[in-house]
Amino acid sequence: MIHSLIILTLFLVAILLVPLVCHKIHVPSLVGFILVGMVFGLCGLPISDDKPTIHLFGQLGMLYIMFQAGVEIDMNDFHQQRKQALLFGFLSFLFPFALGLLTSRWLGFAWTTSLLLGAMYGSHTLMTYPIVSRYGVQKTPAANIAVGGTMLTITLSLLVLAILEEHTSQTGDFWVWIGKLVLFLGSIIYIFPKISQWFFKRWQDESLQFVLVMAFLVSSALLADWAGLEGILGAFLCGVALNGRVPNRSQLMGRINFIGNTIFVPIFLMGVGLMVDIHTFHAGWWIILIALVMIITKLVGKWLASWAGQRLFHLLPLERQLMFGLTHATAAGTLAIVTIGYQAGFFNAEILNGAIVMILVLCTISSFVTEHAAKELALLEDAKIENDSHSNEWSLIGVNNTMRANLEQLATFSQLPNTHYAECDETAEAQTMIEHNSRTSIIYKEQQPLNTISRILVAVPRYAEKEQDFISCFGFIRRLSGQIGAKVTFFATAEARQALKAFSNRPGKFLRASYQEIEDWEDVMMMARETKHNDLVVFLSARQSTPSYNPLFAQLPSMLSRFYADYSQLIVYPEQDTESGTQDIILTDIPQASSTWRIVTKIKQGLLHLIHRIQLRQ
Repeated sequence: MIHSLIILTLFLVAILLVPLVCHKIHVPSLVGFILVGMVFGLCGLPISDDKPTIHLFGQLGMLYIMFQAGVEIDMNDFHQQRKQALLFGFLSFLFPFALGLLTSRWLGFAWTTSLLLGAMYGSHTLMTYPIVSRYGVQKTPAANIAVGGTMLTITLSLLVLAILEEHTSQTGDFWVWIGKLVLFLGSIIYIFPKISQWFFKRWQDESLQFVLVMAFLVSSALLADWAGLEGILGAFLCGVALNGRVPNRSQLMGRINFIGNTIFVPIFLMGVGLMVDIHTFHAGWWIILIALVMIITKLVGKWLASWAGQRLFHLLPLERQLMFGLTHATAAGTLAIVTIGYQAGFFNAEILNGAIVMILVLCTISSFVTEHAAKELALLEDAKIENDSHSNEWSLIGVNNTMRANLEQLATFSQLPNTHYAECDETAEAQTMIEHNSRTSIIYKEQQPLNTISRILVAVPRYAEKEQDFISCFGFIRRLSGQIGAKVTFFATAEARQALKAFSNRPGKFLRASYQEIEDWEDVMMMARETKHNDLVVFLSARQSTPSYNPLFAQLPSMLSRFYADYSQLIVYPEQDTESGTQDIILTDIPQASSTWRIVTKIKQGLLHLIHRIQLRQ
């Protein structure tokens, strides 16, 4: 018997060499790992002796793929495309399911077997999602629709399986299953995010955060299994639930990607190859016919769904190809349905072997299709890329012990180019620094980590929409919101709100936002009554002698310390040229503040502050 360390060495050597060889011959690594697994099986490698270890690593790889797909969804874009995603998910299940019923009955299988096979055709696994992520097109409409629809296809497929099991077993525990399902969903959607938010606020050690995320990943799969579902659904929902806690550009996400892509996924793919038993094809043509029918049924059904999705959502042919590549690969759901069906007596050994061959063939085809579509879409996106930022340089200033690392994280999350960093003790000192430069500048005071923020409240002054760099500030907020999964509420005048709504509804740059109207900057104090725990408050400010400048901006430091001391704060200054003579023409309709007006304003602010305190005590 070969020593287990030798087997582990062979796996590690394969993980090292397969990507290098596949890169040379222009073949996706996914195909290479499956073929290596087949070679190990043909060589008679006694992997079965170490089956628990290999199975564990392979199962983690399968869960990781689904978790990655959920955690990398841009919640802003998904919110805009949720109806398209649900419709596509239904079509992606319906077409293969209907074709599966017809072909299975044509092959002579019973109705129960045909229904279960139809559910198997309807499901899919996002096996090729790492390819999409590697080319950076995971936020395109096609990718968001395909990934969002996956949740529905998996749910419908596993629901058919659960109903058939319940029908055949006749245990009468339907309401018990419903109760378990509610507890499963409540734990993942509500409890996991709350625990992670509490943990990340108190412990910012990324090693501990990584362990917590992996514990949630495994626990979600365990809870799904306890609820009578499959672990892949739990892993996907766990990724969606932790979407805002694990920003795509964070070091934590880098650690998760590294471990998954380096160890778990390759071992899972090689495990798929090991399951293929070539010798079974010597038994006759019947198993070959079953495998061919399975492959054709799945390909035709998923292609019809992708074609219908392209027509309904007015997508490009390349986007249809990307959806088709993502949704016809199959592994986790198919393995679950086939294994359970075989153990329950619905399937025979011929169907089992045919399904494994189908997995191999479809994963190979899917990897080539997805690779081509993702590469072409990446080139297309680069050619037509539109930055919602006019600024070439940004200044980030940290106050009140906000360290350089916090500033760099903010710049990374919001994708700021050519960033200059500085630190000072007080907000007033930072304002003085900003007056001496014209670039877009941000003052940041951090009270809690960005990935624990639930909402972003933005105060927009009158005439802010007239600033030449207003879209730059909006783009900063949109990108930050997309990374941390926080909803945005704008407090703005009617004119600014109209501009913000237009920016928020742009295709591909959607922002989940709500709006509250204010008449003037004095009314921005109403935002203090709206603040809740885990909010980030943002104030759009301006330099003197610019369109949106208000004399009350000088009081921002004292207002922040009085009303928002316990919240993370951002003061954003758009790029402004204070030396330009053209600004004076715009400023003619902005009244200057008199001494009497200043006194009245201070009294008004004091009364608002007193009312706010009384409301808090009540």
